Amino acid sequence: MNKNTIQAKAETHINYHRIEKAIRYLERNFQHQPDLDKVAEEVHLSPFHFQRVFSEWAGISPKRFLQFLTVEYLKEKLLQTRNLVEAAETAGLSTQSRVYDLFTTLEGVTPQEYKDRGSGIRIDYGYHDSPFGPCLVGVTERGICWLSFLQSDEDPRTCLESMKDHWYNSVFHENQELTLSFVDRIFSAGAARTQRRLHVFVKGTNFQLKVWNALLRIPMGNVTTYQELARSIQNPKALQAVGSAVGANHVAFLIPCHRVIRTSGVPGEYRWSSAKKKTIIGWEFAKTDLT
Repeated sequence: MNKNTIQAKAETHINYHRIEKAIRYLERNFQHQPDLDKVAEEVHLSPFHFQRVFSEWAGISPKRFLQFLTVEYLKEKLLQTRNLVEAAETAGLSTQSRVYDLFTTLEGVTPQEYKDRGSGIRIDYGYHDSPFGPCLVGVTERGICWLSFLQSDEDPRTCLESMKDHWYNSVFHENQELTLSFVDRIFSAGAARTQRRLHVFVKGTNFQLKVWNALLRIPMGNVTTYQELARSIQNPKALQAVGSAVGANHVAFLIPCHRVIRTSGVPGEYRWSSAKKKTIIGWEFAKTDLT
């Protein structure tokens, strides 16, 4: 890896954390309507540089981005998503989400099935930058089996150990070149994404697999609630179990557990930090709004 590539990767990493810090600040001070100069000062950039960096990442201004994350906007999206999901189910597939979203199919095994015939599965893994900070990706011949975001000060080895614990008895190989090709496809933008099918290979209980399949039907740029998700799998009283299944997802972004929020319109918690959840939601809103 040459010096310019290393510098570019470092700049990408730094810029994402600047953006996340700016979003945190805007959320805390939204009622005071801080101007561009004030927000730029918080992330130690000039107003011009901050506006450029943020707009390159999101495609819109910081102020417009924050509007996407207000409770009022999220509640409006909740109403829209209910209709979209119902229409998609009637058609037999998530037609609306295919306009913007990755074509992702899920193949799963239960823990017992994996125990019986999963020993020796090869998993290639690699660490990469994403629009939402560093991530760890694991892939098998049957599909992507892991995608997690690293926390700000998290040791990458800790993240890797979590993947190894989940996929016990597998054989792990670091393969940056292979996994980079998947990362490029996952986070690429534009119409080309609609023609690309990605396979996801997961391990979970039958109930978890059912919930994760339901998550794939939530269109990009929309959100739903835990209650609506429970209804979509014909189990409206299983709210706690649905919440647990959402939280147990090991393939971030592709299986979009970030699109499930509280009925009040508050995004709520997320396995990889609530700030990252809001960042991903806002980023998706921006991309679909621009389209």
